[in-house]
Amino acid sequence: RSSGARLYWETMKAALLLLAVGADAFHPSILKSRQLSRHAASVRLAAEKIAILFDCDGVLADTERDGHRVSFNKVFKKRGLGFEWDVDEYGRLCEVGGGKERMTFYMNKNDYWPEDCKSPTTEELNKGLPVDETRLALVKSLHAKKTELFQKLIESGVVPLRPGILSLVDEAIAAEAPLAVCSTSNENAVRTLVKVLMGGERYDKFEFFCGDVVPRKKPAPDVYNLAAETMKLPKSECVVIEDSGIGCKAAKAAEMACLVTTSTYTVEEDFTGANRIVPDLTSAGVGLADLRALLD
Repeated sequence: RSSGARLYWETMKAALLLLAVGADAFHPSILKSRQLSRHAASVRLAAEKIAILFDCDGVLADTERDGHRVSFNKVFKKRGLGFEWDVDEYGRLCEVGGGKERMTFYMNKNDYWPEDCKSPTTEELNKGLPVDETRLALVKSLHAKKTELFQKLIESGVVPLRPGILSLVDEAIAAEAPLAVCSTSNENAVRTLVKVLMGGERYDKFEFFCGDVVPRKKPAPDVYNLAAETMKLPKSECVVIEDSGIGCKAAKAAEMACLVTTSTYTVEEDFTGANRIVPDLTSAGVGLADLRALLD
């Protein structure tokens, strides 16, 4: 064909295409909008295959040393127990999951029960807690008061979020990835921390599985199993972010991927089975795509 004939047929095909889809479909703003829609769809598709389950203390914020420990010591002093937990001692005690269990372990080991608890009906423990009613009432009371003090400390803004947490949460929310906090800490304390440090809109995107919601605490996998069951999440699509050895064991026992962000007390702990270990999210440049890669 001549060049004139080819030009004629190309013009006719373009005209027919415009009639079929409408001239507006080729406007730059429409094309850009379609590109953005395709990108958003691909992000949502990726998010459908990942959920992030955060531990709280040491992961969202480095709360153990300057939050929980300080609050525990204030309660001990007010009750006149005659001891306090220094930085190193508390670090060792963090290997015991749960605040009430931690106090029970310490007072048993060092014979620090107050006089009204010196003669228990039994020394037996049930899931790390005293069976004796007087001792159980004591640790529950101490823990409740400690939680009140800790919440006030968090509300004061003294303890900040750890590096990279907020940006990862925002990325996950934008991608519609399910989020949860799975912690041995008191649920009210965890909720306060998330709401105060992240704001109400982010807080509303989280599910919470905390405290005594399960019979066995970390390193047992119960809390992560409960989260997956309640949120209807395949375990193969869950990434746990932990900072401790017992937390890592819990995640792996639940058959989930685990990213460890080491914290003040946990740098030297055993993280056998962890899919990746980093000092914090920001310095390691961890984003949603990096967590997704742990599932492959």
